[in-house]
Formats: sequence, C-alpha cells, structure tokens
Amino acid sequence: MTSMPTPDPSAERPADRVAIVGTGLIGTSIAMAAARAGCTVRGWDIDPDVAARAAARSGLTACTTVNEAVTGADLVIISTPIGAVARSVSAALRAAPDAVVADAASIKEHVVAEVHAMADPQDLPRYVPSHPLGGSERSGPEHASASVVDGIVWAVTPTDEVEPEAVGRLEGWIGRIGAQPVRLSPERHDRLVAFASHLPQVASTSLMGLAATEEAGEPEILLLAAGGFRDLTRLAASNPSLWSEILVANRDRVASAIDLYVSRLVAIRDEVLEGRGADVERTFDEAKRARLTLATKPTVRAGVAVVQVEIPDEPGALARITAVLGDGRVNIEDLQIVHSPEGGRGTVHLTVAAATAEEASHVLAAGGYDPIRLA
Repeated sequence: MTSMPTPDPSAERPADRVAIVGTGLIGTSIAMAAARAGCTVRGWDIDPDVAARAAARSGLTACTTVNEAVTGADLVIISTPIGAVARSVSAALRAAPDAVVADAASIKEHVVAEVHAMADPQDLPRYVPSHPLGGSERSGPEHASASVVDGIVWAVTPTDEVEPEAVGRLEGWIGRIGAQPVRLSPERHDRLVAFASHLPQVASTSLMGLAATEEAGEPEILLLAAGGFRDLTRLAASNPSLWSEILVANRDRVASAIDLYVSRLVAIRDEVLEGRGADVERTFDEAKRARLTLATKPTVRAGVAVVQVEIPDEPGALARITAVLGDGRVNIEDLQIVHSPEGGRGTVHLTVAAATAEEASHVLAAGGYDPIRLA
C-alpha cells in the first residue's frame, strides 16, 4: 500500500454534482458524506423503495432512472452489488460524458475485466476503479451514516487506460468528504483484501457455524460465550448473498488465504497438543505485538495501550466515559464494547496512545471509574 497521493490541483475540476447508483448502506453513507461536504447528490436504486428510504435519510434526490440520476454529474459512484457493477458503469459512462465514473466494489480485477469487456473503449479513460473500505455487518440505507466514510481508507485502483485528471478528481473528492485515498493496482488490492477483509469474514462465519452445529445440543453455550467469542463472530451477521458474491469473485486469492490460515491453525494445534508452552506463548506474543501495531494510527508512532473499564448497560453510559476522557484531553484511538452475557453491564476497551496511558487511567479514576491497563 502506498501513501496518500497528492493530486495536481490544476488538473482537477471540483466534483460538486454527484450521482450515486445503488443506495444501500455504503451508497447512502457516501451520499450523506457528500451532502455534508456541500455536494448536490442524486441517486437511483433498482428498488424504488430503497431509493426513497435513502432519500429520506440522506437528503439525496431520488431519481426514477439511471440516466436521470447521472446526467450532468461531475462524479458518479456505482455502489451496486458486484454482478451489476459493469452494466451500471457502462450505462453511466454513456449517459454522463463529462463525468468521472468510479465504483465501490470490494473486488477489482474481476470487475475491471467486466467493465472493459462491456464499456465503449473511448469511455474507459474516465472510469476509475475504487473501493471504500468502510461498512458494517448491517445492510440497507436505514443503517447508513456519514461516519461510515470518516477517516476510512478508500482504495483507488486505476488501470493504464485511466486519465490522470480523472484519478486526481476522484482522489480530491474522496479527501473532501473525509476519507483517505490510497492508490493500489487492482491485483494488489485483491490480494490484500483477501487477507484483511475476506478471510476475517470466513473465519467469523466458520466459528459461528461450528458453534451452532457442533454444540446444537448444548443450549448453554451462548450463555457461556465470552466477549472474545462475540467479537470474533460479529461478522457472521453480515449479508449472506453479498458475501457469497464477493468470495466467489475473488475465489483464487480467498482460497489461498484460507489455506495459509488453516496451516497456521494446525501449527498452533500441534504446539498445544504437544505441550510446547513456550512456543504457544511466543505465538501469542507475536500476534499481540502485531495487533497493537495494527491499532496504531499513522500519527501515533510510539504505539498504543489498551485500558479496560466496566460501565453500566444503560443509556448515556458510553457518552459519559468519552466525555470524561475528552474533558481530560485524552484522545481515544479506538474503542470496543463487550456486553456481559448476564446483562446490566459491559466492558469498554479503550485504545489510547501509549504515552497517554497513565494519564488516561488517572483521568478515568478521577471520574469515578476503575480502569485496568491490559497492554
């Protein structure tokens, strides 16, 4: 992955008129972020009811046809399911001859090949493949939010045919709505997301499926499920049809990632089975250090610390703890909540810069909490 490119401002025209084709969770979230940035946004969805719900939530103008939505647009974002992307890109390129057209599909090589086979070659310089790496296990415009886009990496994966001006206009607009453009080749993108996105979904789904089938006669298993199980299986609540399409489209790289993951699981199994405690500890320690590095923002060079705090499971509890840290001028780098199976309380894992961990604990204690530093 490369650093955020710096577009040439002189080569850009502002993308003030934006069209969204496909108004599900990610499309509507992008529309909300664009409207927040001052853009005029129109949208279309194959399901008029979905488009109407998106319009009510995001402020975009719902259109009755794709052509109506994209005509006169400076920028078109295609956020349909993978199978409809190439057709939608081709239609948008024809109907909006002055627009840059980008897609939000989570697979690039497969989609790019389909677009190149379907679109008019003279339009391809305006097609910029891309992928906003944001979202949720939920789906539909009712779960959309501009915050889905805030600070996310938005992969921009142009091919050789794409005009530099088109790439610059898209990257400039991505930064304008609050995301971070990162340029990759389509091949490299698909290889990396197979590990960073697709494999976690497979692992989560497999673990949840295992618990559901192998322990079907043990109804207490979910009562005993600790926070770790709940965290790991959160992705299992994702849209099945969406993920089936994604995994099949990236099948070779996903299969390779699964094979490597299985090999790693077998290695850990053997360490445990053979009683090699030192090896098990070393494996866990290496993973812990890598995870703490992953949690670090690019601007947090000295690493992070995790502080655990129990809070009551009631309205306003999370707002109070973030307010306490805010008043103490302690920045939260990441936050996770683990709900107690018994109900009534939860545990918050607060990730802060390592240099501020002691101050965070002091501020929390002064606020009436009992913080425990985990790392």
